[in-house]
Amino acid sequence: MSKEKVVLAYSGGLDTTAIIPWLKETFGYDVVCCCIDCGQGEELDGLDERAKLSGASKLYIENIVDDFCDNYIVPCVKAGAVYENKYLLGTSMARPAIAKKLVEVARKEGAVAICHGATGKGNDQIRFELGIKALAPDIKIIAPWRMTDVWTMQSREDEIEYCRQHGIDLPFDAQHSYSRDRNLWHISHEGLELEDPANEPNYDDLLVLGVTPEKAPDKGEYVTMTFEAGVPKSVNGKEMKVSDIIKELNALGGKHGIGIIDIVENRVVGMKSRGVYETPGGTILMEAHRQLEELVLDRATYEVKKDLGNKFAQIVYEGKWFTPLREAIQAFMDVTQQYVTGEVKFKLYKGNIIRAGETSPYSLYSESLASFTTGDLYDHHDADGFINLFGLPLKVRAMKMQELKNQKQS
Repeated sequence: MSKEKVVLAYSGGLDTTAIIPWLKETFGYDVVCCCIDCGQGEELDGLDERAKLSGASKLYIENIVDDFCDNYIVPCVKAGAVYENKYLLGTSMARPAIAKKLVEVARKEGAVAICHGATGKGNDQIRFELGIKALAPDIKIIAPWRMTDVWTMQSREDEIEYCRQHGIDLPFDAQHSYSRDRNLWHISHEGLELEDPANEPNYDDLLVLGVTPEKAPDKGEYVTMTFEAGVPKSVNGKEMKVSDIIKELNALGGKHGIGIIDIVENRVVGMKSRGVYETPGGTILMEAHRQLEELVLDRATYEVKKDLGNKFAQIVYEGKWFTPLREAIQAFMDVTQQYVTGEVKFKLYKGNIIRAGETSPYSLYSESLASFTTGDLYDHHDADGFINLFGLPLKVRAMKMQELKNQKQS
């Protein structure tokens, strides 16, 4: 009789490597590893050998970079989705894309369970599991770090020793480094000196995608981008798919110290956590998109979009991607983006994105209206009546207060 299969979300790191023999020993499962490439680069080198050596029966390496960019990043850019004013959702956006691919592999393999290595304190366990529950309610979820009765390892040393006992001698050391998550959009850093909000980040050790503004070139660099219906189409005159645009902007942003944020954020599970995020290309892309929207969107739409953008960010942060609410807000955003088409120019200089002009065939900016000369569309006398009506509630209230004050005094 063949063993039941489990699909393990595999990164090749120490945690998920130790989980392979643990799953076999604890549950008797046949372990199918699934490594999902969202643009994390050289982290994927040598995974095949490592997974097999650790006892996996099979390893899938699934490249979802374009799916991640087109179907997760672009909707968030269109929505202007930023969590708590700073975080551009790098990890949050990738998790539903990963969950979807894990479910696909589990279905293909006929697996009864999916296992992930996310801790019991973080947001990722929620994002993975809400995605799996929404797409495959019948598949069991295994989260070793929450199963403290059977998962007894408490430290990197414990995991290294466990691997050794199982004949897995791998190039891991017990030294604790930053806890990082990387994909095409960003890299996050937690741990070490960042665990105390009183400490300044040690940027020289920390940064991976770029440099601090102090170390950026002394000369600024102009960049031109185009958008069509809210989707980025070109950088400096070169048309590219979205993933290549993000790569290009990452290189430019990293060079000029763009997109480094230090944040104390509120996790879904209720605690505050401190992290540093590097999102060089994403920061430029969001800012360029916002720059064009200012020209094209009317005031009322812009106002509602801002509120729904915050809501969208919260939905994504909380792992509720596969929900009717996310779909509904995304549909609203798509309508707002119909005319977000045009060209944006800006200068990158020492951590700053400095506006240098924008044009759109759908621009609502009227030079004759905005200038100080009187045009046909605007009669200054009309402002009298408008201000009288617009200010009427204030005036009525002030008159009432005055009346009451006079009564008290008399």
